[in-house]
Amino acid sequence: MPKFVLSCCSTADMPAEFFEKNKIPYVCFHYQIDGREYEDDLGRSIPFAEFYQKIEKGAQPTTSQVNVEQYLSHFEPFLKEGKDVLHLTLSSGISGTYNSARVAQEMLQEKYPDRKILVSDSLSASSGYGLLVTAACEKRDQEMEIEEVFQWVEENKNHVHHWFFSSDLTSYFRGGRISAASAFFGTVLKICPVLHVNQEGKLIPRTKCRGKKRAMEEMLRQMELHAEGGLDYAGKCYLSQSACLEDAKTLAEMIEKKFPKLDGKVQIQNIGAVIGSHTGPGTVALFFFGDER
Repeated sequence: MPKFVLSCCSTADMPAEFFEKNKIPYVCFHYQIDGREYEDDLGRSIPFAEFYQKIEKGAQPTTSQVNVEQYLSHFEPFLKEGKDVLHLTLSSGISGTYNSARVAQEMLQEKYPDRKILVSDSLSASSGYGLLVTAACEKRDQEMEIEEVFQWVEENKNHVHHWFFSSDLTSYFRGGRISAASAFFGTVLKICPVLHVNQEGKLIPRTKCRGKKRAMEEMLRQMELHAEGGLDYAGKCYLSQSACLEDAKTLAEMIEKKFPKLDGKVQIQNIGAVIGSHTGPGTVALFFFGDER
């Protein structure tokens, strides 16, 4: 049995089977679409394909982060059982959920002074967050102590690289992140912005590419530049995608050809409803371990 409970949020964008197999409980964000609220429950309430179809038809989902009360309900059962907890949150650069988790941590630490409750700001999102959780899980399974795993996460979270492009700019316009003119001309000219996550965990535009092929080539180039060991990178590589699986498969093939020493095949996940509410369909994101952001 693990020495402690490792947990995270649903926005790590990993399959339900991953969390079940690795005994990683997760706490759900929420989203609202078509006048109803749902848990971000990994596609169970609304299948991913249906969710993105709703957006394509004009739905404008909104999201809400995990609040203090939800964190209290998530953490306390483990503490009552006499277990310590290490929780990784979605990046504080895009969400306030880290602050909520810290408040809950402080409240419960007073109530359970003999238990350890550690909270780490992952500075990551989507399956980049999932990649960090995967690494922390491996450390846990090596029977490292909770403080050792926490310290490893703190020292290595800025080594998780996030690179992604979007071929559909509609959600960026609806969310107020780009102007109507930028969305229009970007669509007409088939502009695919390439973005990354910086050392503060914030989404930063890096360049604009004409077409998906060039955007994929740019992401592959960034992996060559930054992956641990360069072309000899031997770690895991994750992709996540929103209703554009074929694009993700194309990029996965490019990566596997360029990086023959990968730890297994490139894993492709779905971008969940919360992250997907902001990206919309047409986004492919690449995650790997590399130099410090």
